[in-house]
Amino acid sequence: MFRDTMNKELEIFFGLVLLVGAIFVGWLSSAYHWTLFGKSLDFFNAAWILLKGGIFWIVFFVGLLLIILGISDLKD
Repeated sequence: MFRDTMNKELEIFFGLVLLVGAIFVGWLSSAYHWTLFGKSLDFFNAAWILLKGGIFWIVFFVGLLLIILGISDLKD
């Protein structure tokens, strides 16, 4: 029983470490403009673009789902 609790706590701890690490690396890459062979490694900008695109598609598919459910309700 104690081992299960420790494994879950370790899993949460490592998840938090990875999450904070990813945010920290994204912030540092944006603040200091990392470059490699003339290419920018601005992870924050890439993550922001992905988030904006994801929000668009979520709104699009929720709207599509509502239309399909509305049509389905009309049949009944």
